[in-house]
Amino acid sequence: MSTQTKEMLNDQVSVEFLQAFSAAWNNHDIDALMSFVTDDCVFHTAAGPEVFGSTFSGRDAVRESFQQVWKNFPDAAWLDGDHFVSGDRAISESTFCATKPDGSRIEARMVDVFTLKDGKIQVKNAFRKDRPSQLSE
Repeated sequence: MSTQTKEMLNDQVSVEFLQAFSAAWNNHDIDALMSFVTDDCVFHTAAGPEVFGSTFSGRDAVRESFQQVWKNFPDAAWLDGDHFVSGDRAISESTFCATKPDGSRIEARMVDVFTLKDGKIQVKNAFRKDRPSQLSE
């Protein structure tokens, strides 16, 4: 597939698309979130035992893994988003804020690197700064 064809397929993915995807995360709205991804979606988490963290493939596995984020961090929020799209790739940078089960806080910059296909997100590859937890005030 030519670069021009890839860009044409991904015309629907814009900064506004990524802002809406981020809003779905912040609203903890799994149905809205899943509407942004392809049927053959893949999620590489920020942490895990493999070089890519933990990898979840397919709608059911990705859906479950997205929901697990909110179970682990019920107050999770992605703030100060900055997004851009270039061809069949996109990036969202934000500050991940959440409370861990032990009461400590996470506040760290992160980046999602996306691979796009047919106007949706096919791969979400998450990276986060490894910052020590902050004490709750």
